[in-house]
Amino acid sequence: FGSLEQKLALAERIRGHVLSLALQMYGCRVIQKALEFIPADQQVINEMVRELDGHVLKCVKDQNGNHVVQKCIECVQPQSLQFIIDAFKGQVFALSTHPYGCRVIQRILEHCLPDQTLPILEELHQHTEQLVQDQYGNYVIQHVLEHGRPEDKSKIVAEIRGNVLVLSQHKFASNVVEKCVTHASRTERAVLIDEVCTMNDGPHSALYTMMKDQYANYVVQKMIDVAEPAQRKIVMHKIRPHIATLRKYTYGKHILAKLEKYYMKNGVDLGPICGPPNGII
Repeated sequence: FGSLEQKLALAERIRGHVLSLALQMYGCRVIQKALEFIPADQQVINEMVRELDGHVLKCVKDQNGNHVVQKCIECVQPQSLQFIIDAFKGQVFALSTHPYGCRVIQRILEHCLPDQTLPILEELHQHTEQLVQDQYGNYVIQHVLEHGRPEDKSKIVAEIRGNVLVLSQHKFASNVVEKCVTHASRTERAVLIDEVCTMNDGPHSALYTMMKDQYANYVVQKMIDVAEPAQRKIVMHKIRPHIATLRKYTYGKHILAKLEKYYMKNGVDLGPICGPPNGII
C-alpha cells in the first residue's frame, strides 16, 4: 500500500542481503513482495536479482529460495535472467526430478524467451523416457504437452509410441499418456489409440489389460473421451466382449460407467452393461 518512493527505500535496505533473505522462511516472502510490487524497470530490481548470480542452484533446491527464483522468472524481464538459464545448463534432468526444481523449470517454460527455453527443452527431450516415470519429472513433461510448441509435443508423443500399454500401467507415466492422448495432434492421437486397439484381442489384449488396471483405466477413459467418433466406436466394440468380466474389477467398473454414459447420451442400447439394481449378477 506504500508509495513507490517508500517501496524503493525498502528495496535499498534489502540490497546486499538478498541471498540470505531468500533462504529464510520469512525473508523469502519479503523478497517475493518486492519483486511483485516494485516495477520491473526499476534499476534496484535488477540489482537485487543479480545478487542471486552464482547461487541459483542453491536457491532452486532450497524450500524457501525456490519461491524467490520462481518469482524472479514471473516478474523480471527475461533478458535479465540469462544467468539463471546458464546455471541450468547440464542440470535440467536433475532439476526436473527435484521437488522444487521441477517447479522452476515449468516457470522458465512459461515466462522466458524462446532462445532461453530452447536449450532447456533440448535437455528435457534427451531424458523423456526417465522423466515420464519420475514422480516430479512427469509434471514437467505434462507441462510441455499442455503448453509447449507442436514440435515439442510431437517429440514426446514419439517417445510414448510403442510403449502405451507399459507406460499406462505406471503410476506417474500414466498421467503423461493421458496428456499425450489429450494434447497430441489428431493424427498422433489416432495412432496412440490404435496402438492398444490393434494388439491381440482376447483376455491378454492391451485394451483389456488397461481397463482393469488401477492407472491405465483412466487412459482408456480419456481415449473414449477424445477419440474421433469412428475410432471411439472401434474402442467400444473392442470393449464390449469384456463387459461381464469387467464388472468383477474395481477399475473395470469405471470403464463400464463411461460406456453407459456414452450409449445413453447417443440413445444406443448396448445391452446389460451394469448389473441388476440389487447387485446380483
